Amino acid sequence: MSLPQPKDPVESVKAALPTAVLDVTAFRGDTTLVVAPEQIVAVCKYLRDTPGLVYNFLSDISAVDYYPEYNRPGRFGVVYHLLSMLYKRRITLKTYVQEEEPVLDSVVSVWPAANWLEREIIDMMGIDFNGNPDKRRVLMPADWNGHPHRRDYPLGYETIMFSFNVEEIMKHKPKATE
Repeated sequence: MSLPQPKDPVESVKAALPTAVLDVTAFRGDTTLVVAPEQIVAVCKYLRDTPGLVYNFLSDISAVDYYPEYNRPGRFGVVYHLLSMLYKRRITLKTYVQEEEPVLDSVVSVWPAANWLEREIIDMMGIDFNGNPDKRRVLMPADWNGHPHRRDYPLGYETIMFSFNVEEIMKHKPKATE
């Protein structure tokens, strides 16, 4: 059995889905395709199912919050890291969603393991995925308000106790002496 010749993923996706690729970045051998958000599922299916590409492993999905000053198409970036185990190649897909309505289509139909990765993004960043079969929180309690990985999420902290501020800190910890 012989393998089909490997294809150039960038040119192949551009030819098959001409409106899907918005930008291409290559840095130190890593290629990133910036994809239109409404085309993310089609691009993922194409990369998985096309002979010569066969990106059959979704290694991770991550999200980035570019708040407060983002000069990008949207506040949130969602990044898909794919691997072709057959051809031993990697590719990254990136798409942007707006702050007002951060919603993308789910890629669970392409890679079932995306369920947990998308749930983490739903939980921590507040980006919703249409078609995700289970949107329960994964890391935070079900009654938690907010999304802790957003850059505008309020930080909570505890003052560190030193020898000069022991009395002040102990006022706020009455049970520490019991």
